[in-house]
Amino acid sequence: MTHRDPTGALHPPTLVQIIRHARVRQKLQISSAKLFDMIARGQFPKPFTLVPNGRAVGWLEHEVDKWILDRKNSTEVGAV
Repeated sequence: MTHRDPTGALHPPTLVQIIRHARVRQKLQISSAKLFDMIARGQFPKPFTLVPNGRAVGWLEHEVDKWILDRKNSTEVGAV
């Protein structure tokens, strides 16, 4: 099913990808300790449990990518 973005443009459906801790660290180029610290401070989205009552957690890759792009855009605001 296609969806519309805020401008009204139609886009094809996207594949939802779940990524685990190691992949998030790789994308951000940070240590586990830094990732846990950022989550605890509310500076990065919390992961969600993949299986009810399970221990495995993950993030939606598009949400991590959006966080990265938002960070990039927020640092460019004052860089004129």
